[in-house]
Amino acid sequence: MIKTVVLAAAEEEPNPLIPHAAEIILGLVVVAVLYYLISKIVVPNFEKAYAERTTAIEGGLKAAETKQAEADAKLADLEAQLADARHEAARIREEAREQGAAIVAEMREQAQSEASRIVEHGKAQIEAERQQAVTSLRAEVGTLATSLAGRIVGESLDDDQRSARVVERFLSELEGAG
Repeated sequence: MIKTVVLAAAEEEPNPLIPHAAEIILGLVVVAVLYYLISKIVVPNFEKAYAERTTAIEGGLKAAETKQAEADAKLADLEAQLADARHEAARIREEAREQGAAIVAEMREQAQSEASRIVEHGKAQIEAERQQAVTSLRAEVGTLATSLAGRIVGESLDDDQRSARVVERFLSELEGAG
């Protein structure tokens, strides 16, 4: 039958708009083979690649969400540690400030007690020197008074008892007048 169609087509003048029957049949066979190959080989590979890609993307999104949650948790933990560290640093600074104030107060107290001790020592030393000066002055005044009294009286007052009485009386009169 195909032979008759081909012979009949060869006897007639072909229409340029209508293809030959052999070309139509050959085209249909090639399209059918290509359709079969594409549907059995190419499309499953595309579907498989699409499914793998979808799975990979979904897995990647889930992994990214997990990693983001872990990162957020670590960030919150680090922020808490940082807040604790800042709090600890503030506490340490406050303790240091208190210790510094205590040390300053203690040093002030020590300085004041040392100053008081030095003043007391100075006063005691001044009192001792004053007593020494008074004793020295009494001796000099006594000697001078004895020699002056000897000149006034016109007799020698070399006797120790007599001169001691004269000196004591003279000093008593001076203290009473002062």
